[in-house]
Amino acid sequence: MIDRRFRLQEHGTSFRQEAMAGAVSFFTVVYIVAVNAAILADAGVPFEAGVIATVLTAVTGCLLVGFWANSPIVLVPGMGINALFSYTLVHGMGLTWQEALAAVLISGIMVTVVSFTPLSRLIAASIPESLKHAITAGIGLFLTFIGLQKGGIVVPSESTLVAFGNLAHAKPLLTMATFAVTLVLFVRNVRGNLLIGIAAGTLLAALFGGTKLGETGGFGFSAADYASVFGAMSFAKATTAVFWIAVFSLVLVILFESVGLIHGQLQMANRPEKFKRSLQASAMSVIASGLFGSSPTVSAVESAAGIASGGRTGLTAVTTGVLFAGSLLFLPVIKLIPDSAIAPVLILIGGLMIQNVRNIPFDDMTEWFPAYLIIAFIPLTSSIVDGMAFGFLAYPLLKIAAGKWREVGMAAYVIAALFLANFVLHAL
Repeated sequence: MIDRRFRLQEHGTSFRQEAMAGAVSFFTVVYIVAVNAAILADAGVPFEAGVIATVLTAVTGCLLVGFWANSPIVLVPGMGINALFSYTLVHGMGLTWQEALAAVLISGIMVTVVSFTPLSRLIAASIPESLKHAITAGIGLFLTFIGLQKGGIVVPSESTLVAFGNLAHAKPLLTMATFAVTLVLFVRNVRGNLLIGIAAGTLLAALFGGTKLGETGGFGFSAADYASVFGAMSFAKATTAVFWIAVFSLVLVILFESVGLIHGQLQMANRPEKFKRSLQASAMSVIASGLFGSSPTVSAVESAAGIASGGRTGLTAVTTGVLFAGSLLFLPVIKLIPDSAIAPVLILIGGLMIQNVRNIPFDDMTEWFPAYLIIAFIPLTSSIVDGMAFGFLAYPLLKIAAGKWREVGMAAYVIAALFLANFVLHAL
């Protein structure tokens, strides 16, 4: 029955191969449970509730893509877009986390509608490759900056940021020690390297007094807070411009990031025909994110680990989802993970994402300069949306100035106009 449902023989794979690939995907991405909950906590979501929301969202996303698309892709709350949720929508735009969840729900519905129409392929084709790579690199720098702050390596002073501002304290030293361990594990290609790095960082914190054990009162874990997070969307600001700017921002980021990641990963699996249904599953998973109380899902970069291990069908994703469900048993342990153990993961992932700059054509200023604006402005403005906007506005402008306006598709002009409207609405 499993063979028929996932067409294992047709894909040249087996139950054992798919299950192993799913396990590899799980152990490379399970760190997201602690990391995403920590970032959601910065928006005001209780950490315990954020952990449960992350797990439930990941389970739903993996089952959706597994059964609907029969694809080996893993859908989990995305790094980068969780930063958009907490630091742009909540801290930057002034929404409460409940209102931000409402924006997630509506954006998920909108992206789902787009994914079931030819618009999805039109949008995918209209985004310049140089800007796709720049968005990934810019988000990488932003995550690095967040990691440096969480690890206490860069701290705010009265007027600026100070490197090693509290080096006398244990936190930055623990962060750097954990980063060294994680980096060695990663370079040596140890399976589950990020998860092992987090475990090592937690152990170091426990040994040197930086653990959360004393703050939480031990291993007790109550899911009572989750009742106030599930279905907690608030539409109180649904009639305001700022709310719809938030929705628009999420739609753009979800679409651009999902299209790029899913396309690349299915090319790696040599299954490009699964793109449409995989994108649809990803979009429907965003709706579940809003309901469960998490930032939006995207195709995890770590899906590549499962694909590299032989994952070719949805059974890989389903296996990962089942293992995520099992991780609920370990929530009391996850609660104890300190920022000094999470920060190195953010810094390392940021470094991996910055590699995309090598795909930007630096011999053409009309391509590399808009890409540079995105890469620089995302971390410097602490806003993924604003950083993207500068690049998407500069791209058609430079193409027109260079007499290359025919290289810009109509959809790209429309996207630029929407970003301009976004700026105007912000100014009003």
